[in-house]
Amino acid sequence: MSESKLRIGYIPLVDAAAVIVAVDQGFAAAEGLDVELVREVSWSNVRDKLNIGLFDAAHLLSPMAIASSLGIGHVRVPIIAPFNLGFNGNAITVSPRLYVALAEFADGALADPKVSARALAHVVAERKARGADPLTFGMTFPFSNHNYQLRFWMAAGGVDPDEDVRLVVLPPPYMVESLASGHVDGFCVGAPWNSVAVDAGLGRILHFGCEIVARMSEKVLAVREQWAIENAAALSALIRALARAAEFIDQPDNRAAAAAVIASRLEVDAELVVRTLVGNLKIAPDGATRENDRYFIIGRDGTRRPDPVQAAWLYAQIARWGQTPMTGELQALAQSVFRPDLYDDAFGGGLPPSESEPRDGVGAFVGPDFVAHDVAGHLAAWRIKRVGRPRLSIVR
Repeated sequence: MSESKLRIGYIPLVDAAAVIVAVDQGFAAAEGLDVELVREVSWSNVRDKLNIGLFDAAHLLSPMAIASSLGIGHVRVPIIAPFNLGFNGNAITVSPRLYVALAEFADGALADPKVSARALAHVVAERKARGADPLTFGMTFPFSNHNYQLRFWMAAGGVDPDEDVRLVVLPPPYMVESLASGHVDGFCVGAPWNSVAVDAGLGRILHFGCEIVARMSEKVLAVREQWAIENAAALSALIRALARAAEFIDQPDNRAAAAAVIASRLEVDAELVVRTLVGNLKIAPDGATRENDRYFIIGRDGTRRPDPVQAAWLYAQIARWGQTPMTGELQALAQSVFRPDLYDDAFGGGLPPSESEPRDGVGAFVGPDFVAHDVAGHLAAWRIKRVGRPRLSIVR
């Protein structure tokens, strides 16, 4: 069997686990693939190198794959996603000072995102009344679930994320340092950086991302559409290697070995990776913990197979915040980025979601059920939005 050489870019996050394990545990080699993993520091670097062909494939933000195919925020390069690398996995972390301020205004348990969102609105109003600078929150990229989760949470409490606070773009490894220096008051990022902030005594995890949206495609394997056509056999082999890596990671008996491999690539303590894989995180410097088996999902409950409903949800967020117009044509293009047909060709189909999964396939903490064929109706339900009036206050 001839060997296919591939270069794959990734960001040091736990949701690159399937890519890392596929290479370092030999699943890719077993499929006849010789893979070079290239660590990058920013999502723009990953996207640009994928787009110009320096990478054959990449660990990529799910909304970024859609944005690239729509040609928003950058030149249009058709990208497809034939495999989901991970669902959920993010968290919102705030400084100890902001946590205290939120607690003062909370009308219930801060672990409830409805309560914390209302408390945030009070903090914002109090700061405005005394002429203080607006709160600043970090997220990893304008086309990211980190951005959309922060906005969804804030808007649910009456905070306009473009008018009432500042959102700044920071590479994941720089989040903790920015919190320590006081440049941000909080952030939304993937594992392990929330745990790193907590362990350093610099932050407190306020919410897991799955408490904002229960089921959400976070990262995908992304390839250029033309590359996929020209390298169909190699792509199928890669999908099979990733599926087997995900199965390996999901087995409790393999958890320590998988965590060690992942931690080595991320240059963090393996214990931080284990916490992520089991969904049991220390959320405060005093040792308090929170457990949720939805915190990070890799492979189970049908999540490996791309779901066009997830693509529709992501497109809805992109449109809600004025990053693209809302049209049926653009929604269809966005949904065509997720390619379950290529997954099925490589692996024979995926397991269906379990009965415990959200009935609308998404499970947002507020609002009506999401209906993929009526994104316009979904957007109409929200008071705070930028639909039809694009305006981004994100600071790069």
